Amino acid sequence: MATISAAMVKDLRETTGAGMMDCKQALTENGGDMQAAIDWLRKKGLSKAAKKAGRVAAEGLIGALTAGNKGVLVEVNSETDFVARNEQFQGLVKMIAQVAVKAGSDIEKIKAAKVGEANIETAIADAIATIGENMTLRRAAALEVGKGIVASYVHNAVVDGAGKMGVIVALESAGKTDELAGLGRQLAMHVAAANPQALDSAGLDPEIVKREKDVLADKYRQQGKPENVIEKIVESGLKTFYKEVCLLEQAFIHDGAKSVAQAVKEAEGRVGAPVKIAGFVRYALGEGIEKQESDFAAEVAAASGQK
Repeated sequence: MATISAAMVKDLRETTGAGMMDCKQALTENGGDMQAAIDWLRKKGLSKAAKKAGRVAAEGLIGALTAGNKGVLVEVNSETDFVARNEQFQGLVKMIAQVAVKAGSDIEKIKAAKVGEANIETAIADAIATIGENMTLRRAAALEVGKGIVASYVHNAVVDGAGKMGVIVALESAGKTDELAGLGRQLAMHVAAANPQALDSAGLDPEIVKREKDVLADKYRQQGKPENVIEKIVESGLKTFYKEVCLLEQAFIHDGAKSVAQAVKEAEGRVGAPVKIAGFVRYALGEGIEKQESDFAAEVAAASGQK
């Protein structure tokens, strides 16, 4: 029997894009013959992943998972929305989220994490080969508190724990866990709907604040307002801006008469202890990905040699 080295498996995997275990089996079945192993993989439909890698993957699912005082979000992209409804793909997203709870938000650590005999990177490659679309683990986020809980909410859920948008919210408190969980879910739903940019004004990007100041100032300069008046108007305008983009200052979607900060303060009575929002993360599927626009008529013309 031929000796199958790790280098041989690596070379075959890079050539075909097939999973590591599939490459090892292909080499074993074919006595270490590289070309025969490639053909073996092609016949079994496992040599697809490498060919798919150049395609834009902007669909897929956001996976959310919490475990007590920890919570994670992961975005796994596919080329089409159809794949998001594939049970194998859904299982892959859930598996990646489970790994991320332990591995944290570092993409490379998640990919390298073992699941059985293989790792996540291999699992993704295997799914690409089986399903026939490019897939990528695009990003991950993790929150953790010492005392308290991390709550989650998935909007437009395709399956339990995975959908088109996911939110995790971390609450620090020594209070009742069940009350904290209820509050956390309400806050996660609020974040999904209101899309705050930061917890409070101190957490905003200084460039965003500067841009808002400049826009307000220029607006009133064009109206002929004197500079000393403009300064006061800008400060007032910033307060309104903070109420729109800062979580604690936003009107609570479950009770518009209260700010989020007021709602949290009131909840402390039910929780039985002070509550602090330690952080939040909101992922919307495909945000920031530049999707390729397809001109079908142009593609047909090109294929037929027309201009």
